[in-house]
Amino acid sequence: MRDKLKMGMVGGGNGGNIGNSHRRGAAMDNLAVLTAGSFTRNSRQNKKDGMFWGVAEDRIYDSYQEMAKKESKRPDGIDFVSIVTPNHTHYPIARCFLEHGIHVVCEKPMTLQVSEAEELAALAKEKNLEICVPYTYAHYPAIRECRSLIEEGKIGKILDVVAEYPQDWMILGLQNDEDDFTKWIGDPKYSGASNVTGAMGVHLYYLICAATGLRIEKVLADFGYYPEDAKLETISRILMAFDNGAHGMAWTSNVAIGHDCSMYLKIYGEKGSIEWSHDDMTHLYVSYLDQPVQIFSANRSYMSDFSKRASRLPAGHPEGFYEAYANMYHSFCEKLLDRMNGCLKEECYYYFPHAFDGLAGVKYVQAAVDSQRKGNVWVALDDAAKCFL
Repeated sequence: MRDKLKMGMVGGGNGGNIGNSHRRGAAMDNLAVLTAGSFTRNSRQNKKDGMFWGVAEDRIYDSYQEMAKKESKRPDGIDFVSIVTPNHTHYPIARCFLEHGIHVVCEKPMTLQVSEAEELAALAKEKNLEICVPYTYAHYPAIRECRSLIEEGKIGKILDVVAEYPQDWMILGLQNDEDDFTKWIGDPKYSGASNVTGAMGVHLYYLICAATGLRIEKVLADFGYYPEDAKLETISRILMAFDNGAHGMAWTSNVAIGHDCSMYLKIYGEKGSIEWSHDDMTHLYVSYLDQPVQIFSANRSYMSDFSKRASRLPAGHPEGFYEAYANMYHSFCEKLLDRMNGCLKEECYYYFPHAFDGLAGVKYVQAAVDSQRKGNVWVALDDAAKCFL
């Protein structure tokens, strides 16, 4: 019986933040070990990073193509690869590993073009492979509890949803000539048709769907630009119409001075409301009609089993961003191990964003871009663009 997976990684070298998040999240529950990688195009740094993380020198590759080819032929080759590279490279790297029969974890957005995302989803299905797309913020225990409360009817029919995700890193980076990330994220060649909606707004899209269980039927977008001659948007205001008749709004900005990584979710129903903040991610604020506000704390006995499965520490001990990554990796790795060991559970047990969630995110971003280009009009999402968690 297999009890651990071999993980590969493309990108994440040179001190990259997202690479660290993936490595730590994957390793937290001891279900995966980093075994191979192509971490940076800088050959010297690539070897240095890989050996620092305990990867054998002969499994540190100069390119992802070489890595996919050689690892797929090894009897002890990697079981999956995590792709943590700039957005425009996601599609060719993911396609390469899928073609070599290797499962994929791919940072969002899964691709820049809808056609590319459709191709990857179809290829994964054809080869019976898994794709996980890390929409991280939806995997805190408090968000799982939010979903449980809504499914139990605690706040009644949802009337309104308001989500916000402001940061100020873009406006800070624009003041720094050496900030390469700010340069490429604002360049259509590397970010496609969207900056902040594709980089951050898609997180709100998935968070809303995961927390409420609602599906977004159509969107109306209004973009803002800083500086004024920016090629891609730095502010995104998106109205949403849901399948239950309710409406909502998502505001995203990477030029909101004073915000580090703020995120807010407010859900209003006929019987009550639920509020959550990334600044206080272990708590959920629940209000019932004409009653005092209740504070739900992660991993308390009154929390749902669905929520408690995502906690590792006793109540009151902060669990944060790495743990949210770990929750996704745990479900992803558990499904792969169960497949290998012939003991698969029902599909709904494995709670992580799949290939169709990655495709839905790309289609959501494209719909918002189309809305802006057409003069801020409503644009419908087809079924493949609706999150199905």
